[in-house]
Amino acid sequence: MENPKLFFFFVLLSIQLFLLFSEINAQQSKDEPYIGVNIGTDVSNLLSATDLVAFLQSQKITHVRLYDADAEILKALANTKIRVIVSLPNNQLLAIGSSNATAATWIGRNVGAYYPETLITGVAVGDEIFTTVPSSTPLLMPAIESLYSALVAANLHTQIKISTPNSASIIIDPFPPSQAYFNQSLGPVITQLLQFLSRTQSPLMMNLYPYYVFMQNKGVVPLHNSLFKPLTPSEEMVDPNTLLHYTNVFDAMLDSVYFSMKNLNVTDVVVLVSETGWPSRGDSKEPYATIDNADTYNSNLIKHVIDRSGTPLHPEISSSVYIYELFNEDLRSPPVSEASWGLFYANATPVYLLHVSGSGTFLANDTTNQTYCIATDGLDVKTLQTALDWSCGLGRANCSEIQPGESCYQPNNVKNHASYAFDSYYQKEGKSPGSCDFKGAATITTTDPSHGNCIFPGSKMISNKTNQVVNSTQASSGNGVRFIGFHFKILHLIWGFTSYLFYYSFVS
Repeated sequence: MENPKLFFFFVLLSIQLFLLFSEINAQQSKDEPYIGVNIGTDVSNLLSATDLVAFLQSQKITHVRLYDADAEILKALANTKIRVIVSLPNNQLLAIGSSNATAATWIGRNVGAYYPETLITGVAVGDEIFTTVPSSTPLLMPAIESLYSALVAANLHTQIKISTPNSASIIIDPFPPSQAYFNQSLGPVITQLLQFLSRTQSPLMMNLYPYYVFMQNKGVVPLHNSLFKPLTPSEEMVDPNTLLHYTNVFDAMLDSVYFSMKNLNVTDVVVLVSETGWPSRGDSKEPYATIDNADTYNSNLIKHVIDRSGTPLHPEISSSVYIYELFNEDLRSPPVSEASWGLFYANATPVYLLHVSGSGTFLANDTTNQTYCIATDGLDVKTLQTALDWSCGLGRANCSEIQPGESCYQPNNVKNHASYAFDSYYQKEGKSPGSCDFKGAATITTTDPSHGNCIFPGSKMISNKTNQVVNSTQASSGNGVRFIGFHFKILHLIWGFTSYLFYYSFVS
């Protein structure tokens, strides 16, 4: 080597450029919006922590928010790559806000004890403090500052963010969004909160429910606007001050928050939607709490976030959201809708089937994904036998595999045979609405009921599509390869150009 110093310089330059591009890749991944779920526990027969985490993994759920810091769930989440926000319940705010030592103990016990094996990404301090327990408002910022100081002491403040979820009702005059502002009675504490969030690069957590906006403004806010349904230009909401067009209530709510912050000269805090959703059932006073509307809202919400379309005010920012909620909390007090926000029942069967195929990998709960029809637990043999006879007879399901000696004959009981027959009929009918009912004898599941050599019809159909899935995956992976390849092409170009410059300068 004629010039070892020059060679050494080239090596260092290459390493620095490689690290730079790696950092860009990591940052792009970090900034991707995501869909998470809230996990409430007012559920009878809630899954064990281990089963719950296994269920989250099977559903490809990567972000969850807890309403406390449940030790068993946090232990079960270890080494799963599922990111979790833990919460300080409202009834603990007084103790934390009054004592730095108590705050440090809380962080040590509920965060430090599990991190980094359990990927805790945030601490939600209370829930809608300003509106549900306004008397605790003076304690909020002391509690947040004390918890943050504890994170700093543990050197966790850059990995774990602190915020507090807020009700949308703290925004006054939310439409048009450009006229929105925070409730002036909360002015001082809101200002302190936003200054803290700006200083620590933490998000403002907001609970945004287009459902309630629609219900409180029926006749003014169309249902289509609330459900992300396609609109004609005349149906779009137009802000007269900015002339921005809003095609859905969700974006208008988000922008009302951004305009409210802008009115307080805060422009560097992003909004994290800590709760949003639509109930699937209600009483006579809530006729729009239906399975169809809940399915439509949440399916379109997921697509909206994954599409990274942002809002009219901030098309460059796509907020991450946490859907309320994972399970129907059947122990919640009336009205009926309070117990009907879940994507799943307590036994992990879907309340309805989301239509999210092609929108990332979130949820296996999808009509275009793996769903099966099986016998409902707890039914008497006579009811199941009647449904089994109909499906194999008039229903023309293929029941050959549950005959003696065939692969699905064992275990030889009515429930097993009925499950196979029900799934055969369900798949034959194209998973159409009502094809998995049998007068209440059947239920839809996302868990493959196949066992041993017994392959259920739904699994056979999926197996036939394997090549398509593989090809699709390869195409998707190819995009990543091309992207990485693009970076290396830049690296080689810079290397070549730099080499030429140095060579020219030394030779001449």
